[in-house]
Amino acid sequence: MKETESKLEIDIKGSPFESPLQPTKLGLDDTIQFRCHESIACFNQCCRNIDIQLTPYDVIRLKQRLGMTSREFLDEFTWPFEMDHHGMPGVKLKPVDKGSACRFVNAEGCSVYEDRPAACRYYAMGHMTMRKQESTEAEDVYFMVKENHCLGHDEPRTITVGEYRKDQRVEEYDDLTAHWRRLVLKKRSAGPTVGKPTPRSFQLWFLASYDIDGFREFVLSPSFDDVFLLSDKDKERLQMDDIELMKFASRFLDQVMFGVFTIARRADAREKRLAKARERKQLHDKVARVLIEADLDEAGKRTGLQQ
Repeated sequence: MKETESKLEIDIKGSPFESPLQPTKLGLDDTIQFRCHESIACFNQCCRNIDIQLTPYDVIRLKQRLGMTSREFLDEFTWPFEMDHHGMPGVKLKPVDKGSACRFVNAEGCSVYEDRPAACRYYAMGHMTMRKQESTEAEDVYFMVKENHCLGHDEPRTITVGEYRKDQRVEEYDDLTAHWRRLVLKKRSAGPTVGKPTPRSFQLWFLASYDIDGFREFVLSPSFDDVFLLSDKDKERLQMDDIELMKFASRFLDQVMFGVFTIARRADAREKRLAKARERKQLHDKVARVLIEADLDEAGKRTGLQQ
């Protein structure tokens, strides 16, 4: 199954090949003809050639399903890719070694079906968040993906886009990642206004978006506490609940990357950071002096000129 969220930007009519993407934009009340089931002849074929981008909630569902930390899951089951020309980091499911099939598919179907990613739930529809030119409002749009192997489009069932989303239980996924997807759109739409984020910003993006357990350690660290005001109740909630932490992570990214302030900062945070920077510089200078003096002593020993 091909990931389709970002591919609507292709000029389909001008492409020299026949694209599986159907350029007609669909709304929730529009009707589609499609059905997938175990008895269909093409069952599992969409899982034999994957290119699936994962959202933060996808990562949480899968790492919980597999009993892994987010870092373990990312290392074992994903690989990184760049979401835009600036190198904004994203992750995709890693297929089988020396192949393109999903590692979770078997003869019976998907081995993680109840926790499958949003892109898998949508197939054979695509979904993306976009903003029209000169508009400040983002909107969710849907479109069909008709690949040659898929026979589900010939099944005699019609269903609205809204009904299909409910049938596939994808609404929860969309609701929980709506803020994050709008951050991706905001970054893409900002262009020269924001410019290329720093490497540090990209590190924070990856940590807060995908490595939720690593982000938890960061949020509960003394250095974070020096800057941001969190109540003991908030800290306990973020310690125990991956979903709440994911929501907090989107707010944090919106604040540090786009200046949308929803997380309180300590009044003396800047002064504390400057003081720590001075302490580090003083320590660095002291170590440098010690090393220089040691080098001079060693040089004196070698030349017989030691005082």
